[in-house]
Amino acid sequence: MTETRSPEPIPYEHTQPGYVARAFMGTGLGVSLYFLIAQGFNWPAFVVAVVLGTCLVLFWSLTVKVTAREVVLAFGPGIIRKRFPLSEIESVKVVRNRWYYGWGVRLTPHGWLHNVSGLDAVELELRSDKKVRIGTDDDPQGLADAIRQALRPCSGQRRG
Repeated sequence: MTETRSPEPIPYEHTQPGYVARAFMGTGLGVSLYFLIAQGFNWPAFVVAVVLGTCLVLFWSLTVKVTAREVVLAFGPGIIRKRFPLSEIESVKVVRNRWYYGWGVRLTPHGWLHNVSGLDAVELELRSDKKVRIGTDDDPQGLADAIRQALRPCSGQRRG
C-alpha cells in the first residue's frame, strides 16, 4: 500500500475584493457603454470600454496565500501573479500606505505595491534590499504573523 502525502498546509489564504476600484472602473465602463449604445459606435468610447473592462476583470480582487515555501499574490483570475520565496524574505512589518499610492501594481517610494483595497499593507524587505508592499483590507497583523510563522523553519535569517 502506498502512502499518499497531503498537500502542504496553507497557514494563510485571503481574497480581498477591490470594491472602490470595482466601483470606479464599473462606472467608467457603464458610461463608455452608454455612449456606444446611445450615440452609435465610436473609437474612443470603444477603447475606453475595452481598457476598463480588462482592468475590471484583472484587478477584481487580490488573493494572498502564504505556504511553507512562498508568499503568492494573484490578482483577479490569477493572470497577474507574483511569488516571493520565503528564503528571499529578510523582514516583515505592518505599514499604512498613503491614499494617493492607489490600487493595482505600482512603484511607490517604498518599493512595489500590490493592492486592490484599503490603506493597510504588509511590507516585505527582501534579501536584495528591495521592498514590496502587499495590500490587505482585513487583517494586516494576521498576514504579517502568517508570514513570520512560515519563516520560522528557515533558520539563519534576521526576522522583523
